[in-house]
Amino acid sequence: MKFVKGSWEMPKFKVKEKMPFIPTEEELDQLIAGCGRKTSTLLQLLKETGARLGKALKLKWTDVDFERRLVKITPEKGSRPRILPISLKLIEMLNILPRENEKIFPAKKGSWKKSFINQRNRLAVKLGNPRLKNITFHIFRHWKGTTEYHRNQGHTTRQGSAWT
Repeated sequence: MKFVKGSWEMPKFKVKEKMPFIPTEEELDQLIAGCGRKTSTLLQLLKETGARLGKALKLKWTDVDFERRLVKITPEKGSRPRILPISLKLIEMLNILPRENEKIFPAKKGSWKKSFINQRNRLAVKLGNPRLKNITFHIFRHWKGTTEYHRNQGHTTRQGSAWT
């Protein structure tokens, strides 16, 4: 506007905050159990680590310490690198997957989303729970953050929190 010597008045806008949808752990577990082998492993990883989908899809087999049950998350979007504990259940799920690629979850981000939506919607109908249709990959991050917050409530520091 300065270049054309015009004027502009910024519009007034107020963001309406709303709480994100947080499913129950049982609903997440139903979704994980009802999806295919690769998708359920990805979802279990998201549930346990609170990682963003992009980080999870970039994971390599060398990022997992199977003996000590740890996973190394590479930073994305300005976050810090993390080494996080994972369950024996997730280790077993990972061990079942084929190791045909250096990445654990090879494929494009969009193809994962489409497959997940199809599986999720089919499962919501099958289980008669329409709330499952509200669960997205990022909801796992919200769920992890919420559970970490409530687990650590009363503490003055978030250091060591797995979801940031």
